[in-house]
Amino acid sequence: MHDRTLGASGPVVSALGLGCMGMSALYGEADRTESLATVHAALDAGVTLLDTGDFYGMGHNELLIGEALRTAGAGARDRVVLSVKFGALRDAGGGWNGYDGRPAAVKNFLAYTLQRLGTDHVDVYRLSRLDPAVPVEETVGAIAEEVEAGRVRHIGLSEVGAETIRRAAAVAPISDLQIEYSLFSRDIEVETLPVCRELGIGVTAYGVLSRGLLGGHWTRDRALAPGDFRGLSPRFSGENLDRNLALVEALRATAEQKGVTVAQAAIAWVLSRGEDIVPLVGARRRDRLAEALGAVDVALDAADLAAIEDAVPADEVAGTRYPEALMAHLDS
Repeated sequence: MHDRTLGASGPVVSALGLGCMGMSALYGEADRTESLATVHAALDAGVTLLDTGDFYGMGHNELLIGEALRTAGAGARDRVVLSVKFGALRDAGGGWNGYDGRPAAVKNFLAYTLQRLGTDHVDVYRLSRLDPAVPVEETVGAIAEEVEAGRVRHIGLSEVGAETIRRAAAVAPISDLQIEYSLFSRDIEVETLPVCRELGIGVTAYGVLSRGLLGGHWTRDRALAPGDFRGLSPRFSGENLDRNLALVEALRATAEQKGVTVAQAAIAWVLSRGEDIVPLVGARRRDRLAEALGAVDVALDAADLAAIEDAVPADEVAGTRYPEALMAHLDS
């Protein structure tokens, strides 16, 4: 496993991180035993970045990661960079009720996170979505106080645009921006990524397989489990799904010529975008993890990149990445 650094001020992490959300929420029921085994397999393979959110399964995901680290052997916590998102407000029915970035809320959320994870610090801490009622300077300032107290090591951002990034970076050093970035979602290349590079801020890219669409295993007639939010996703709906699966098949032909899988080609493309970008793979099973890890050793030359981008033109992807109501929460 190769290493990359999250920005000018952030930690050194593995070139691929493990996004753990799907082990607890939003993709239907997961197998707890397999989830724990997948985290352990990732650690054994040299993955050092684990990403979670305190609202994934209403704390379930943090408890799961805490258990995985406790059972992974001596020193596991010290080898891992824990990236945590906070601030999303949920209800018992699974509903979403906005975001809370108030300084008092920052400290409250963090206290619960530390308890659930069973640790005395979080390595990267970030508000999951911008709270429109609270200036980003106040939220970042509160996290900076936790850095001074030793309970947080680095400050991150999530799904914010160029202006907000500049305002946040004026308050305290920012390690990285977590944002969706894939062959299906390239908007950050226009303004956001250049600003991050100007300011020395890394990018942790989630959704690199577009929630499974770019994994190469999705079929038109696949039945979704109860609670799988992809049933509400525009990219998985009707004609949009047909158009997107056609793009995946075009990518498959290109990937096969390279001797790799569709998923490996898609992940390798994100890896090729720069040493300041760390893709997060959302594997919930060891076989999917093993496939994703194979992308680290895939070398793409200029001809390979051109073929991949010809197979998946950015302007031919059908549908937004979230339903309209959730798109409204994105400052990015």
